[in-house]
Amino acid sequence: MKVAIVTGASSGIGQSAAIEIAKRGTGVILTYGNNPQGGLETVAAIEKEGGTAVALPLDVGETGTFAAFRDTVAAVLRDTWQRDTFDYLVNNAGFAQTSLIEDTTEETFDRLMRVLLKGPYFLTQRLLPLMADGGAIVNTSSSSAATASPEPGYSAYASMKGGLDVLTRYMAKEFSTRGIRVNAVSPGSTRTRIADDAFTRFPEVVPTLAAKTALGRVGEPGDIGAMIATLVSDESRWVTAQNIEVSGGYNL
Repeated sequence: MKVAIVTGASSGIGQSAAIEIAKRGTGVILTYGNNPQGGLETVAAIEKEGGTAVALPLDVGETGTFAAFRDTVAAVLRDTWQRDTFDYLVNNAGFAQTSLIEDTTEETFDRLMRVLLKGPYFLTQRLLPLMADGGAIVNTSSSSAATASPEPGYSAYASMKGGLDVLTRYMAKEFSTRGIRVNAVSPGSTRTRIADDAFTRFPEVVPTLAAKTALGRVGEPGDIGAMIATLVSDESRWVTAQNIEVSGGYNL
């Protein structure tokens, strides 16, 4: 059985990606940050469909914990799937914080950098020895990094996602010698818990965002999760170094 690691899978896009990947017959190791209950709910949803999943805590902003995390992953692979390797990695964990450039603190900038760029960089580096040849990686980027749609307030967040887009291409190049494909997805406006449940707190923004989207609604986590599951699967075996916008035609 193939096995995937999905970070930040206690809600939203990560949760949906974990469930969609499991539906295709792949075992899942999923991580959660400050929402252990959500992690357990993701496991329960996967098990209800007959899949196998294990939830582990991970703060992707703390690179010092990655060695211990890798050891835990190795143990889980042995105990649960009798394997020494895994096949797919989804670097999805993240958070959003908005502020104008003139108001952005170094603390905010550094935290975004640690979680959104440094975290995926060094987590991938640390897990690479456990990854099977011929596997796949998907990095969750953001349409905020695209040249066409700068929104005031996202300068630091989008800069890190832009860095992740470049990193995706370099990973694809360097890991290609092992047959490992690396792609990114760039969600548009998606109804998740990001930015402190912004969609729940400010429902009035939804019609505006839907009006700017060609397909006439905001995205749901399942829209993105299905794309991630497709990208790691063998259906996408000839796709690498791509950044696929999954936005329903935002600003089209």
